[in-house]
Amino acid sequence: QVQLVESGGGLVQAGGSLRLSCATSGRTSSMYTMGWFRQAPGKEREFVATSRWSGDSTYYADSVKGRFTISRGNAKNTVYLQMNSLKPEDTAVYYCAAARLTVGFPAVSPTPYAYWGQGTQVTVSS
Repeated sequence: QVQLVESGGGLVQAGGSLRLSCATSGRTSSMYTMGWFRQAPGKEREFVATSRWSGDSTYYADSVKGRFTISRGNAKNTVYLQMNSLKPEDTAVYYCAAARLTVGFPAVSPTPYAYWGQGTQVTVSS
């Protein structure tokens, strides 16, 4: 199993930037496909971005493409989400998640992700 802890959320004005971090731990904690999801009040959990274990493949939702970047640290135990040009509609709780390497890529549904962090709030004001 793997444990995930998100950090870096906060309040930012439209057009600003935030960088979210997700620290992983546990046996073979680096050997997972990682994803970022978000959930706004009253809405379903929504796919944002995903990265393979090696970091050599990434995939983004159309709504964030060109603005957000997912990356992994050199040790592969930390995954980041750099968010630029933020919009009020980006306001949500952001979650990192881990899927086994046997899961197909990209996985844009929450279902294949076996492990989830607690979430971090991102609020974008207008």
